[in-house]
Amino acid sequence: MPAGGPGVRAGVIDWAIAVGVTVALLVTALSVRQPATGADLLGYALLTVGGLAPAARRRAPVVVLAVTGLCSAGYQAAGLDVPAVAYLFAVYAAVRAGHHAAAVVASVVMLALLPLAAMVSGLHDTGEAFAQARGALELAWLIAAGAAGEALRQAERRADEAERTREETARRRADEERLHIARELHDSLTHQISVVKVQAEVAVHVARKRGEQVPETLLAIQEAGREASRELRATLEALRDDGTDPPRGLGEVPELVERASRAGLEATLTVEGERHHVPAAVGRSVYRIVQESLTNVARHADAGTASVRIECRPDVLAIRIDDDGKATPVTTPTPGVGLLGMRERVTALGGRLRAEPRDEGGFTVQAELPLDRTS
Repeated sequence: MPAGGPGVRAGVIDWAIAVGVTVALLVTALSVRQPATGADLLGYALLTVGGLAPAARRRAPVVVLAVTGLCSAGYQAAGLDVPAVAYLFAVYAAVRAGHHAAAVVASVVMLALLPLAAMVSGLHDTGEAFAQARGALELAWLIAAGAAGEALRQAERRADEAERTREETARRRADEERLHIARELHDSLTHQISVVKVQAEVAVHVARKRGEQVPETLLAIQEAGREASRELRATLEALRDDGTDPPRGLGEVPELVERASRAGLEATLTVEGERHHVPAAVGRSVYRIVQESLTNVARHADAGTASVRIECRPDVLAIRIDDDGKATPVTTPTPGVGLLGMRERVTALGGRLRAEPRDEGGFTVQAELPLDRTS
C-alpha cells in the first residue's frame, strides 16, 4: 500500500490511541501508588503492554482481546487499582470485527478474574456492597463497549450494502441504455444501409445482364454495403443481448443448414454421439458458430459444399465446419468481426477454437466446448 494511504493512516491512529491510553493509565497508577517493590514494577510493565496492545486490534482482534484481558488481571493482582480501559477497546474491536463469541467468553472470564485479582492484591476491602457496585459498573462498561462495536459494524455493513446496490443500479441502467442504443441504431441505420446495399446489387446485376462493364466504384459500394450490414448486425446482436430473445441452440442448427442449402450451398449436417444435457450457454455458442461459419462460406468462400459435424462426447461438445472454397494456406484471410466474436464466445466458456485454411483447399472451423465448466 502506498505511503500515506488509508491503511497507514489507520495504523498511525491506532498507535496514537494506544499510546494515549497507556500514558493515561500510567499517570492514574502513579497518582495513587508509588513504585517500590518488584510486584509494582511487574504491574507497571503489564499495564504498559496491555495499554499498547490495542494498536494491533485491526490485524489480530482476538489476540489483542486475550493480551489486554490477561494484562488487566495481572496488574490488578499486582496491586494497581487502574480501570481496564485497554480491555474495553479490545472488546469494541473484537465485536466490530465480528468475533462476538470470543468477546463474550473473554468478558465472562474477565468478570470472574478481576475480583479474584483484587482479592489477591488486597484491593477493595471496603465491603460486599462496594464489590457488587464495582462489578455492575464493569459489566455496564463491557456492554457499552460491545454495543459500540456492534453499532459501527452494522453501520459499515449497511454502507457496503448501499455501495453494492448503487453498483447494481448503475449496471442495470447501463443495460437499459445499451438496449435503447441498439433500438435506435436499428431504427436509424439498418434500413438505410439495406437500401444502399440492395440498390448497389441491383445496379451490378442490371449492368452485368446488359453486358456492360461494372464500374469498380459500384462494386466497392456493393461490397461495403454487405460488410456494413454484417458488422452492424453483429454489433446490434451484442448490444441487444438482454436475455429476451428466444433461446437458440443445438435444436436450431438443422434449420441453419437447411437454410444454407436453400440458398444454393450444398450443406450437410452430421451429429454423432449421444446428446447429453447441454448447458444453454454452450448451445447458444454452437448455434452462433455454425451460423457465422455458414454465412462466411456463402459470402466470401466461393464454395459449393459445406459440411457441419457435431460430436457429442461425455465432457466436450466438438464442432467442425469445412468448406471447399478458394481459401488456401498461402492466402490466409484476415480475421473479421465474426471470427473474433466466435473466438471470444469459445474462450469465455473455457474452450478452444481453430479457424484456418485447409491443406486440400477451403476453410475449416473447429471448436471444442467443455460441458462441465458452464452452467
